[in-house]
Amino acid sequence: MEYMLIYSDRKTISISVKDGVVTVRAPRGASEKIIESFILKSQKWIEIHIEKEKARINKFDALNDDDIKRLKKEAKEYLHRKTEYYAYIMGLKYGRITITSAKTRFGSCSAKGNISYSYRLMLYPEPARDYVVVHELAHLVEMNHSKRFYSIIEKYMPDYKIRKRMLK
Repeated sequence: MEYMLIYSDRKTISISVKDGVVTVRAPRGASEKIIESFILKSQKWIEIHIEKEKARINKFDALNDDDIKRLKKEAKEYLHRKTEYYAYIMGLKYGRITITSAKTRFGSCSAKGNISYSYRLMLYPEPARDYVVVHELAHLVEMNHSKRFYSIIEKYMPDYKIRKRMLK
């Protein structure tokens, strides 16, 4: 198996899969034997993640310009409506909403309270989309991912963990 090896000041070996590339990060001085052994033990995990990555890429690559235009329109309508709805329930005020073409981020919230969503979110089930809306609105209260942040989400969406898994 081909992989990119990066040595750095770390204590453990890690593996990641991104855009079909397997990256192994290892502590400086780690022997090839130890690294190869770790990769062999992680073989099944690597294969699963490569397949997931391929499925994700194929899902998005199959979109043509008309599909993207339609999804952006749907996203604008749906996500504006849902943001307004959940902001009302949560007692929050937000700034501007924008729809982006982000590939790796479903949403973001700026310090000024502006929220961005990727049109690609429309390819996921409604409960997952609603989770992202509540997640971004929770950032208006907590601009981090602390326990307090997730307790805000849980207050309005008790099943948020199930919804979050739908995005994986």
